[in-house]
Order: sequence, then structure tokens, then C-alpha cells
Amino acid sequence: MSLNRNEKAAVISDVSAQAARSQTLALAEYRGLTVEHLNKLRKDAREKGVYLHVLKNTLARRAVAGTSFEVAADAMSGPLIYGFSEDAVAAAKVIADFAKGNDKLVVKGGAYAGKVLDANGVKALAAIPSREVLIAQVAGLLKSPIQRLAGVLAAVAEKKGGPADAAAPAEAPAAA
Repeated sequence: MSLNRNEKAAVISDVSAQAARSQTLALAEYRGLTVEHLNKLRKDAREKGVYLHVLKNTLARRAVAGTSFEVAADAMSGPLIYGFSEDAVAAAKVIADFAKGNDKLVVKGGAYAGKVLDANGVKALAAIPSREVLIAQVAGLLKSPIQRLAGVLAAVAEKKGGPADAAAPAEAPAAA
């Protein structure tokens, strides 16, 4: 089904608006996927906040013209599904994870921070933990030295005579 000029302009403006808000673009060839598989992929994308659409490549090229995703224009050929995400890794993660379980979806490339990514680059980006996991890891790293210090102080206090002695303040010698 072909789109008229107004419908094409609406698609371009919609995709351009999404590209302006996004950090990452991931491209995958969907040839051979059933409607059931595509619906599952779209559901996974919605849950993760990824804008996932099958677009005509010429419309996609026009939509990303002038954005940081313009560098991926050369990779836009063949039957592609486009994933845009505001989260740096979400689009790559959704497409790469789905491709692991379904060999019909082939990761083709993408773009991040104005740099074009090949299929391996998209998979590497997908391997990065999510923002929440990274924050938890940093918090754990910050907490670790404090826990170790507390453990050492507790061991020293126990060695000197138990926790009761360590908790009591040292008495100053009486002046004679």
C-alpha cells in the first residue's frame, strides 16, 4: 500500500521527532519473521520504551537527515525495522536480545552519539548493563570500602577487649 504525499510527510515528521529525542538507533532485517514474532518484538520494545517501526528506507533517510543518525543512512537498505530509544542501550538491547532467540531477525547496524555502528557494535552496546544496574554497581563500589573499614574497626575493637570497651570513651588520666 502506497502512501500519499501528506501521509509520507506525517511519517517523516513523526520519525524526525522521535530521532530528535533519541540517543540510539538500531537497525535489523526482519525478512522471514512471522506476524506473531513481530508482535512479540514490538511488545518487548514498548515495555522498554523503544520506538520500533518498519519504515520505507527513503522515508527513514529523510527523517534522520540533519540528526546524529544521518551517519547510518548507508546501512538503510533492504527490509529493515528501525528502533529508536532515549536510553542509550535500550534499542540495541531489545533488537539484539530478540535476535539471539530468533535467527530470522538479523542485526544490521545502527548509530550512537553520531557514530555509525556495525552489527557487532550494536551487539556490544546491547551488552552494556542498563542505567539502573550501573547505578547499583557504583553504589556497591562506594559502599564496599566503608564496609571494609567498619569490619577492620570491629576486629580491632574485639581484639582489644570486646565491643563494650571499644564503645566506651577512653578516660583521661586524673591530674594530681
